[in-house]
Amino acid sequence: MGFQSVNKLIEKSFKEHWDRAALSNYQGVTLKYCDVAKRIALLHICFRACGLQKGDKVALCSRNQANWGVCFLAATTYGAVPVPLLHEFKAENIHYLVNHSEARVFFVDDTIWEGLSESEMPNVQVVVQMSNLSYLYARDQSFVQAREQLAATFRELYPNGFGKDCLDYYEDSADELALINYTSGTSGFSKGVMIPFRALWTNIRFAKEYAEPQMTCEANMVAMLPSAHMYGMMFEFLFEMTIGAHVHFLTRVPSPKIIMKAFSEIHPDVIIAVPLIIEKVYKSQIKPVADKHKVWLRIPFVDQIVLGKIREGLIQAFGGNFEEVILGGAAFNPEVEQFLRRVKFPFTVGYGMTECAPIITYAHWDRTKKGSCGYAIPGCSIRIDSPDPMRIPGEVQIKGDNVFLGYYNNRQATKAAFTNDHWFKTGDMGVIDSDGYLYLRGRSKCMILGPSGQNIYPEELEAVINNANYVVESLVIEDNGGLTALIYPDFRQGQNDGLEADEVKARITEFLPEINKQLPGYAQIRKIEFLPEDFERTPKRSIKRYLYQR
Repeated sequence: MGFQSVNKLIEKSFKEHWDRAALSNYQGVTLKYCDVAKRIALLHICFRACGLQKGDKVALCSRNQANWGVCFLAATTYGAVPVPLLHEFKAENIHYLVNHSEARVFFVDDTIWEGLSESEMPNVQVVVQMSNLSYLYARDQSFVQAREQLAATFRELYPNGFGKDCLDYYEDSADELALINYTSGTSGFSKGVMIPFRALWTNIRFAKEYAEPQMTCEANMVAMLPSAHMYGMMFEFLFEMTIGAHVHFLTRVPSPKIIMKAFSEIHPDVIIAVPLIIEKVYKSQIKPVADKHKVWLRIPFVDQIVLGKIREGLIQAFGGNFEEVILGGAAFNPEVEQFLRRVKFPFTVGYGMTECAPIITYAHWDRTKKGSCGYAIPGCSIRIDSPDPMRIPGEVQIKGDNVFLGYYNNRQATKAAFTNDHWFKTGDMGVIDSDGYLYLRGRSKCMILGPSGQNIYPEELEAVINNANYVVESLVIEDNGGLTALIYPDFRQGQNDGLEADEVKARITEFLPEINKQLPGYAQIRKIEFLPEDFERTPKRSIKRYLYQR
């Protein structure tokens, strides 16, 4: 099937599902598709009043909420270019990104706005409070007057009432710029990724036809990843809007407790998550049960009964109604993966990047291979830059309709991101098997060169360390020719077990010889350093590695 206009897909979905629930704030307001359409129409009037042109940029910066979805859709269906910004960015970063993107309209949470200043963003014409769509700032008094007369203007425009036949959204084309998404990346400063509509369409089609064909307008989705990040935006929001599904935004920090409560109430049809969430559930809920029954797990037949009960408990904990859990955004801990496979838990690990909007590889949970992140999605090709792609890791390179246009106002970075024959250089290392399944071996930027030229991928060492008791997470760095593990200990678990902080550190240190037994000789951990608080992280929950290099 050839390209279809994404905005026209949205328009069609709105018309077909007019009276169905569209966007909810968890334990709060619910907007039907007709409500969302009306708010979009009102915002379009405001856009015209403040002189917004097709192709102008509209920045959005707030926590996940129903009105975030409204404002994003209002921008794209008008023909403007949404620029979602992660609300965890510091004030000076937000000022910089709003200016860099040349945004003319800025939707923002009032709490974020308190730390910002319009004088720092001279290109912005109007600032709108996300939660109630009131104006926080307008460069021209006429914009305020237009806002005050909005209800009257709306009645004039729609004298016979506002219905589904009034919708006529902007028709986009394949290579046209759809949005700019700033990377939160772990390896340096943000870059504005220019996503074309063909990349959105490729991801939507992938979800609809290959990954989640069972999802219909009856489906429910819990949106817990940041909507400003491509992974959450695409698969917890945008795809759902094209099929008439119901999106429930978790409007606060998604702790495991809140997530599990939402799952038990909403019963989502598919779960999109990052590995850290599953790993936390594994450590807190599954591992203690498995350890308690480890004798039974060694006995044939009996082990299957115990594993079956663990599996059933897990499925119910995740709402009991999902087709599969799709993990992405970071490497998955091998021990956790192995156990979940043993209990036949329906999960899969995909691979994507902001630059591919985001999906690159995927396999349905019953077709996955251990340690792999699936195979290339339709419309996307993968090659490994290696003399022996099946055995020797090389850079993963991508070509296809899902690949971005380049970095906004950054010709140098754009040129560096592509090979001479126009393949996108992901910066990730991997191998590929004869069936096309991709196995990642780490970031090429994170790779440490061993004492005899060996390639050491710290993520693989960290996966071993993270399995040790009382380790929340670790980061392996090169340190004066050796390897040091920075560890954030689980002091709370230690406290529950009656241990002081120093005793927790001592327990972890005692485990170092056991850790090194599991690592190659050239990748031995020489020493451990403990952090008093958690690592600095991106909103995707990846560690900001570049802050800890020496």
